[in-house]
Amino acid sequence: MPDRDFPALSIVIPVQDEADSIGSVISSVKAALDCHEGGYEIVAVDDGSADNSAQLAEDAGARVISHGLRRGYGAALKTGIKAARGRTIAIIDGDGTYPAEVIPALARGLESADMVVGARVRAGACVPITRRPAKWLLTKLAGFLSGVKIPDLNSGLRAFRRDVALPYLRVLPDRFSFTSTITLLMLGDGKSVEYMPIDYHRRAGKSKIVPSDAFSFLILIIRTVMFFNPLKFFLPIGLVIFLVGAAKLSTDYLIYDRLSSTSVLLILSAIQIWGLGFLAELALFLERRRK
Repeated sequence: MPDRDFPALSIVIPVQDEADSIGSVISSVKAALDCHEGGYEIVAVDDGSADNSAQLAEDAGARVISHGLRRGYGAALKTGIKAARGRTIAIIDGDGTYPAEVIPALARGLESADMVVGARVRAGACVPITRRPAKWLLTKLAGFLSGVKIPDLNSGLRAFRRDVALPYLRVLPDRFSFTSTITLLMLGDGKSVEYMPIDYHRRAGKSKIVPSDAFSFLILIIRTVMFFNPLKFFLPIGLVIFLVGAAKLSTDYLIYDRLSSTSVLLILSAIQIWGLGFLAELALFLERRRK
């Protein structure tokens, strides 16, 4: 049976209107961890559910924390992580999409990594077709900007040590981009992030992700990577503008035998963007030296 006073592992489950699935998710977590060495606890954070999700989670054996008003997926995770008593944290969604049986393996993976992510890359993973193009594009962009291959940027099933995650909580967002941000922050900080292939099931109920979240994810990726490696952003953007300006300049000179202000402005803009990138890189270098 779990040691509720000093568990080795805390499972944090964000909950928002998950009455159809939260009971079975908690039961699956308990079945996977009842023999876990050192004990465990399940912390369900109810983010202003309009149904009886909180009561169902408590009836299933979870310690329930309620926000009252909806604050967001990331806010629920931050509340749960702060309240957790375990040295190791695992997070899993309450909608039944993630396989709870892999949690012990994720926790064991922390012997060689700072965070282990369940990557939804298996052939049978049930990722909605409408979300696949945006997911693929954002993952590829994040991989390019971070310089690290990222199989799954925003998986909601992962494990990490609590002391590693706590310093990031103040900058992590309150919405769905929590998981993407902590991935990029840890990679940018040189932390070891490993990935474990998992299945992904069809969710119970309606997804809470809306199309506008994709734009938020994009801004988040750019902002986070600029914080750690600004040249990765500024150099390609400057290069594209420079090449457009050079092509315009060549066309004006060779075909029209004149120079246009547009081509000159484009080239100067590219140089300015490169300059901003190098200044940002210098500021980041000096900040790191002060630390």
